[in-house]
Amino acid sequence: MAKEKTLFTCNDCGGTSPRWLGKCPHCGAWNTLVESVAESATAPKNRFASLAPASAVTTLADIEATDVARTPTGIGELDRVLGGGIVEGGVVLIGGDPGIGKSTLLLQALDALQKQTLNTRRAAGERGGDTLYVTGEESGAQVALRSRRLGLDGSQVKVLAEIQLEKILATLTAQQPAIAVIDSIQTVYSEQLTSAPGSVAQVRECAAHLTRAAKASGTAIVLVGHVTKEGALAGPRVLEHMVDTVLYFEGDTHSSYRLIRAIKNRFGAVNEIGVFAMTEKGLKGVSNPSAIFLSQHAEPVPGSCVLVTLEGTRPMLVEIQALVDTGGPSPRRLSVGLDRDRLAMLLAVLHRHAGVACMDQDVFVNAVGGVRISEPAADLAVMLAITSSLRGKPLPKGFIAFGEVGLAGEVRPAPRGQERLKEAAKLGFSVAIVPKANAPKKADKAFEGLTIHAVERIDEAMELVRAL
Repeated sequence: MAKEKTLFTCNDCGGTSPRWLGKCPHCGAWNTLVESVAESATAPKNRFASLAPASAVTTLADIEATDVARTPTGIGELDRVLGGGIVEGGVVLIGGDPGIGKSTLLLQALDALQKQTLNTRRAAGERGGDTLYVTGEESGAQVALRSRRLGLDGSQVKVLAEIQLEKILATLTAQQPAIAVIDSIQTVYSEQLTSAPGSVAQVRECAAHLTRAAKASGTAIVLVGHVTKEGALAGPRVLEHMVDTVLYFEGDTHSSYRLIRAIKNRFGAVNEIGVFAMTEKGLKGVSNPSAIFLSQHAEPVPGSCVLVTLEGTRPMLVEIQALVDTGGPSPRRLSVGLDRDRLAMLLAVLHRHAGVACMDQDVFVNAVGGVRISEPAADLAVMLAITSSLRGKPLPKGFIAFGEVGLAGEVRPAPRGQERLKEAAKLGFSVAIVPKANAPKKADKAFEGLTIHAVERIDEAMELVRAL
């Protein structure tokens, strides 16, 4: 018997090499080549021919385009991240650390969808409206045990314990569910390939077949993906390009709060987040997430400043904490939830344009609640928190700030500043320092009780804080 030929496939880009190399010759990533069995020369070709019917060339003006219909999942925070609900024929990829709650949330969503849509769709004479949960990591009994633990007694969600792609596709064709969950894509394999489940070739092949099946049948498919130790989705990068929506679970496993962030969404806004609390009965949506990200100090403390950040379409209040302490020969600059390189830049601007020197001090910055802030509108709040800690004097009670700070010391406007101010006023904040371009042009009842100070430069903001 002839020895099977092996190839080494890159986990990042899917490129192949006939021998093992420390560095992938295609994408340059290190230690990503994994041995796999090469496809046989007699393997059937054109495996996607039946799923890709030919279509004629048509101009855009002649194509009938209607708004996509959405099916709400019944979980408000999940609907917010998805852009309003599940889209017919859409493919969603959701990833996160083990045990963070992916399977729990999807089982809750499927049960709610089953109850909402089954009677409505059948009464209208439409396709079944059933839901299907395909589990490759657990048995049907384990899924049933979890559903009872979540309080989903009498759930009518259909469960299939299977990892072979061809059987899953046959079940989707026979059952025609409205929504199907594949948990997880790394456990599914196709008989067309000889490599093991979870390999780059298998993940790419199975995801492509499931995506084409969703587009052809109208069944919405949710793929659960594993993540690497760096927190990125495991498997080839092309997996994220195939699907319509990519969601990431975030949050510390030691905390009861979870965040879902939309990294890609063809049917809604990106960087939208949903906030959940883990309870004994599963994940529950948090309607007022600002309460999580604000500490419960009775009185203001030095080094604390509240920021109004924008996550997708939602303004949220997050507390920024800074600690400035005497450092050694090599002062440390550490940040949690914020960009460390940007922190170093802000310290240089603070020294040059505001006269506040931290060259011999350790500087630590933290965003409360485990949230990650990437927008530059956090610059002003970070600098005010650092100054407050350095002086040992707290900022006024009910104080908020936002604005981008440039290298020349100017304070630049943040997008949708009026919505940020309205959110702060609604939550009872009384003093705000904002960029001049974000200050309201005229009196507005929505800002009642909120004193707004507009600044153009960082030194102006420092002088205002000292006077408050």
